[in-house]
Amino acid sequence: MARPSPIRRSPSAPKGRAAARLQQATAPEAAAERLHKALAAAGLGSRREMEQWIVEGRVQVNGETATLGSKVGPRDVVKVSGRRIYLRFEDKRTRILIYHKSEGEIVSRDDPAGRATVFDALPKLRGAKWIAIGRLDYNTDGLMIFTTSGELANKLMHPRFEVEREYAVRVLGELSDEQIQELLDGIELEDGPARLQSCFRAGGEGANRWYRVVIKEGRKREVRRLFEHFGLTVSRLTRVRFGPIALPPQLRRGQKTELDDDLVARVLEWAGLPPGPRRRTRGAPGGKPR
Repeated sequence: MARPSPIRRSPSAPKGRAAARLQQATAPEAAAERLHKALAAAGLGSRREMEQWIVEGRVQVNGETATLGSKVGPRDVVKVSGRRIYLRFEDKRTRILIYHKSEGEIVSRDDPAGRATVFDALPKLRGAKWIAIGRLDYNTDGLMIFTTSGELANKLMHPRFEVEREYAVRVLGELSDEQIQELLDGIELEDGPARLQSCFRAGGEGANRWYRVVIKEGRKREVRRLFEHFGLTVSRLTRVRFGPIALPPQLRRGQKTELDDDLVARVLEWAGLPPGPRRRTRGAPGGKPR
């Protein structure tokens, strides 16, 4: 015998597409907000940078050049330097997800070669998108951070904030004390000077040696190139920390976990950003790696 539905429908209630159209028409529209804040939330830069773009006349709203103090809502068409920008207004809660990237994955949403990307493993979002904080090379594994906050992403990635990145490095060979000091003092690479903030020996077996190093830049293959300067080949490179977030030891390659609201608030405080709203549903914070 079929169980009765717990929801009773009025005989005159609309069904199917008619019900969906009615729900869409009667749903409250998201409140308008300051244009520079909405652009920053979309991951284009800091609020101050967005204000400067508006002053420079680079931003248009509904075909008109925007001015400081302008507000926008979900129905407004916003363009920056002629390119349409899709703003989000639904979920304002900052979310942070950490993922243990494997070697052989690329940090890109699309790849013409059809290779696996880190975005393939991320949960789908409505009214928001995952922003990757920093990149890792195809042959590098370790900590990847994703967030829905453009401002937080900017705080963590922009060179002027000099956020630390820590790596575990396995090399074929060994650095001398003099070479370690050179790495700390700075070395001239083809794209300019580079240096390590710290470099510690971390053991090793046979011809391989492990080091733990910290840098404050995100230049392409920077750690590898610093070791290659001394003729040493990096055979394994793992990012273990980015700013205040470390790779959990229990998080295996290919696994991900989302930070609970308390941890998100601590990261936002570290970045000097307001805590923002929390999730509405009740339940255990955090979660098991997936």
